[in-house]
Amino acid sequence: MPLIRDARAVSFVLFDMDDVLYDFDHEVRIAALERLTGRGRDTFEHAIWHSGWETAAEAGDPATPEAYLAGFAERLGHPIDAGTWTAIRAAMMRPRPAALALASAAAEQADAALLTNNGMLLKAALPVCAPEAVEIFGEKSHVSAEFGARKPDPDVFLRICARYGHDPRRTFFIDDRPENIEGAEAAGLIAHLYETPDGLRRALRALDFEV
Repeated sequence: MPLIRDARAVSFVLFDMDDVLYDFDHEVRIAALERLTGRGRDTFEHAIWHSGWETAAEAGDPATPEAYLAGFAERLGHPIDAGTWTAIRAAMMRPRPAALALASAAAEQADAALLTNNGMLLKAALPVCAPEAVEIFGEKSHVSAEFGARKPDPDVFLRICARYGHDPRRTFFIDDRPENIEGAEAAGLIAHLYETPDGLRRALRALDFEV
């Protein structure tokens, strides 16, 4: 992680969601969808997550929650409503209090936002799935689909910085995936590969945050 040159030079902090602020258990989702459909994962998992459809959705296609849900149901091969989808997504997440506390402290000292690789249905469902994060970031709780690009594409970082008027070079990004760290650094951001709360605390303190 490149060191910033002067104290308090960070004006914007971006947090990833899954596996940073929340535990994320894909197997919980698969089990729930198997119960819902009465069919095994092989009948739907590839069509949703390994076909390129979900990747495209994270980059903004489909562009609405309704279109996302329709596409999901089609690939699932079974009807599913937004409430059921949201309940399943919420069940696979568990908040990480230590990481959330660091996000809250950072948000009190700089502008801050959430940026998660997800489609537009999760954007609508964030208040149910991630209420702790929404409490911290408010309207700055974002999915990548809103920006027409997904991590690690440098464009997603440049676009969220532009939306809020921040210099990428004064933006600190936290994520658990090395490829996303590389994409952020290619866009000019300061980036931290999340592994533990203590590691993040040290990184924030090195940037003159009081945490």
